[in-house]
Amino acid sequence: MKGNRHSIKPNSSQRRIISLAFASKATRDAKKVSFPKSEIQDGPNTRGRDGNGDSGNAIIRSEALDATSLLSPPHSLLGYRPPQPNRPKLKIVILGLSITSSWRNGHATTYRGLVRELDARGHDVLFLERDAQWCATNCDLPDPPFGRTELYSDPRELKQKFATEVREADFVIVGSCVQDGIAIGEWVTRIAQGATAFYDLDTPVTMTNLIEGNVDYISAALIPKYQLYLSFTGGPLLNYIEKHYRSPRARPLYRSVDATQYFPEQRSLRWDLGYMGTYSDDRQRALDRMLLEPARRWREGRFVVAGPKYPRTVRWPRNVKRFTHLPPGNHRTFYNSQRFTLNVTRASMIAAGFSPSVRLFEAAACGTPIISDFWLGIETFFKPDEEILISHSPDETLIYLEEISELDRRRIGYRARECVLAKHTARHRAAELENYALEILKRSTA
Repeated sequence: MKGNRHSIKPNSSQRRIISLAFASKATRDAKKVSFPKSEIQDGPNTRGRDGNGDSGNAIIRSEALDATSLLSPPHSLLGYRPPQPNRPKLKIVILGLSITSSWRNGHATTYRGLVRELDARGHDVLFLERDAQWCATNCDLPDPPFGRTELYSDPRELKQKFATEVREADFVIVGSCVQDGIAIGEWVTRIAQGATAFYDLDTPVTMTNLIEGNVDYISAALIPKYQLYLSFTGGPLLNYIEKHYRSPRARPLYRSVDATQYFPEQRSLRWDLGYMGTYSDDRQRALDRMLLEPARRWREGRFVVAGPKYPRTVRWPRNVKRFTHLPPGNHRTFYNSQRFTLNVTRASMIAAGFSPSVRLFEAAACGTPIISDFWLGIETFFKPDEEILISHSPDETLIYLEEISELDRRRIGYRARECVLAKHTARHRAAELENYALEILKRSTA
């Protein structure tokens, strides 16, 4: 199987971001697609484009495979060590977009996992959330039983009710997309006696909007006042933030997965390929290329797309199932019901590189093999061909769907799962965040 992959043709806006923020970086050379040779031949449950094979509601029943070895706990779980008892216990305040609603945002699940693990490490965590109408209307997550969550109606009430907590905290974090974030950040960096940080869960968008002067939660003048700039994007962008915006420290704090909520389940596979994501113009062409066109060509295949805001002008093939919104409680079932899942990246994230979506980690934690577009730095998170599959065309997508044996399919998924459990869980992010805070506090004390 051959194909040109890892090639990027950025549009004018992407080139602008790259030239301003990331210095020149050569595109990776094209490589041949290769797969590990299967130790067994495809069984009768594998379906090709001719539609032969299992015609029931489930595409494949996996009980015939060696589930014991493939479902066994990865070695990374066995090597986990609990926090050291002599580590300082910190008072942490987080002002974030939301921890109670995942409606049209991926912040809530990230914050929930992070706060739970910080609480498990013995820290006192207070999460402050704006009592917004959109959040109250779409509150699809219960108040977390860990840490403490409080609401405020506006910056005035925030200052009246929580000034003492912010002032006396060891570590205060203000997240991206927080309403009145600039005014809140100015207040926090002025009164906080401990370490302060800005956590950007939308870094490529933030950088683009800063260049265009169209962002209301952070400013060029505010960035140097935070002692730490936490970014869900890594790579060259961090150096750019330090040099261009004079941040004292720009460090990665990637998205993560809650391993207690995302894991493999023995389910009947309902779809050959699925995708979850809110509609966006810059992703739709890739979605059409990597999922909708393969669905048109392979009429016997079964596909699914979940996410809101898709316009009525989108023409869905008859073999594509649609869900408008899936609450987080249904995500694990969704991933475990697919043979493969699709990852499509926004243009700004492709331009920045090193920007893994939380959906990547969630799907991988479920052991569902991922077909993804390419972006710089993807190989630092998953090994192409071994832990993730890269597609540039409908033909490549169909090759993966039709020609990979069931055993190799599961091997790819479980290699990705072990990678995530070893490096990208909320437990790992909590430990990283703790180390960042202690580093700043130690320097301040010295």
